[in-house]
Amino acid sequence: MSVSTTDHDHDTAAERDTASGEVDVEHGHDHPSDWLYVKIALILGAITALEVGTYFIQDASTTLLVALLFPMMIIKFLVVTAYFMHLKYDNPLFRRVFFFGLILALFVFLIALSTFEFWDGDFLKFLR
Repeated sequence: MSVSTTDHDHDTAAERDTASGEVDVEHGHDHPSDWLYVKIALILGAITALEVGTYFIQDASTTLLVALLFPMMIIKFLVVTAYFMHLKYDNPLFRRVFFFGLILALFVFLIALSTFEFWDGDFLKFLR
């Protein structure tokens, strides 16, 4: 009994079409390395530390906190969806649909804030 060590033996089941023996390279992609996930974790940890750091800003207005926290929230959302949900490697249509949902949610949230007169100075005084 001998063991064959041809390149064909190293193909993954997902890349191989069992009926024809052809390799499907269209659906394959390089999986991110462990080091990339460590870098992503460090970036997400740093952004989270900045978010927690906003708690220590003395006499911070709500407008300032929203202006600081919203971009950090969006960046973390994009990083998590791109890498941990593998949207970076999927069909671009899925990415567009997902990010359109984010933009739509932000738009609806801003409209909801406007209906509650969030942008009015009296309302900001009420929150303090």
